[in-house]
Amino acid sequence: MEMRRAGKSGLSLSRLGLGTMTWGRDTDTHEAADQCRAFIEAGGNFIDTSATYGDGDSERVIGGLIGTLFKREDVAIATKAGVTFPAGVRTVNNSRQTLIAELDKSLARLETDYVDLWQVHSWDPVTPLEDTLSALDYAYTSGKARYVGISNFSAWQSARAATIQESNSAKAPIASVQVEYSLLNRSAEDEILDCAESIGLGFLAWAPMGRGVLTGKYRKGIPIDSRAAAPHFVKHVEPYLTEGSSRIVEAVAAAAEGLGFSPLEVALAWVRDTPGVTSAIVGARTGAQLRGVLKSEEITLPAVVRQALDEISR
Repeated sequence: MEMRRAGKSGLSLSRLGLGTMTWGRDTDTHEAADQCRAFIEAGGNFIDTSATYGDGDSERVIGGLIGTLFKREDVAIATKAGVTFPAGVRTVNNSRQTLIAELDKSLARLETDYVDLWQVHSWDPVTPLEDTLSALDYAYTSGKARYVGISNFSAWQSARAATIQESNSAKAPIASVQVEYSLLNRSAEDEILDCAESIGLGFLAWAPMGRGVLTGKYRKGIPIDSRAAAPHFVKHVEPYLTEGSSRIVEAVAAAAEGLGFSPLEVALAWVRDTPGVTSAIVGARTGAQLRGVLKSEEITLPAVVRQALDEISR
């Protein structure tokens, strides 16, 4: 699998990243190990998690695989901090105190003394940005994070954070920004994709398959074993179960049929090969599903197909 540099940093990531949002909850340890094995055998090195995934269970599963399924130095582990769900309510707290405490807990769950990429999970409109960035400085200078990044920041928020960090060589440089991007959500093209390239940030695309909708699994309804049927994921998928999204899904399915590929492969290849994208983060519930995802590595979309999908998804 092709490796790509994250912006102007020295961080090298596989062009597909392994998402682990369901690990420890919908994906048990056995299935997680099967996924990880398939991913590494395909040449992938980038594993993305968060302190909030499964209330830390995702990190625990990954920690249990280190030293048994793979060597620590063979993978780039990224995690995030700052978002919690007390009583089911999404809460963002990017204070220095909270972030550093979360980092130490993440390292304990991951059973490692460092992460390759530590990311602030979301913008905090209350905490001063300088306070948040001081936590990144601590993680970077202490060696607990080899690189630091941001997630779900807008273009101006990303530019502000990067500018502050670049103002002093003693501060931790921002290596990457992680944002949702797919044929069903191209808002990143409004500003943040160009911004990241301009200021030298790696661009990590989450939900490149439109939260699973672009696979075509919802074309005739909601399968009982799908995320849209799960109470804890239904709100995650619902925004893309619309008439407008359906039109794009059908276009992807038609392109896939004509090329002899699956809709999943077409949708993922479109994101993966968009200029400026460092890595597209993919998630699956089973090893079999992930192997289907990894087949996208074998294809490149013809320019005429890519252009047609560009036009119909705008």
